[in-house]
Amino acid sequence: MKVNPYLTFNGNCAAAIALYEAAFGVKADALRYKDAPAGEGYDPPPGTENLIMHAQFSLGGDEIYLCDTTPEMPSTFGNGMAIHAALDSEEQVQTAFDVLKEGGKVGMEPAEVFWSKLFGSLEDKFGISWMFSFGAR
Repeated sequence: MKVNPYLTFNGNCAAAIALYEAAFGVKADALRYKDAPAGEGYDPPPGTENLIMHAQFSLGGDEIYLCDTTPEMPSTFGNGMAIHAALDSEEQVQTAFDVLKEGGKVGMEPAEVFWSKLFGSLEDKFGISWMFSFGAR
């Protein structure tokens, strides 16, 4: 069994993908609604053609999924969940943190704490909460 986070956005998923690609040095695979095969049991709602139907990127061997929602089911964000990225170096933590904090809200700047050599938290400009760490203590 495998569990993957699936992040939903209200029309700005492509911008979120670009941000995460810059933060983590990854490349996301994406399918827009207009690229969905016709007659395969799903007809995208009008006006969604250029929105992201499904995208994914790998982060440390785990997949993160993303998409834009359709007008019938808008996305709402809450503060009850965060994505934790245990990265391989202090530099990776600082790079990802610096990219994602732009336009977002910092919870804790990366610092040494009793459980980790480096830990930081933030909410990015899309409302997604992130925690970063390097080196368990």
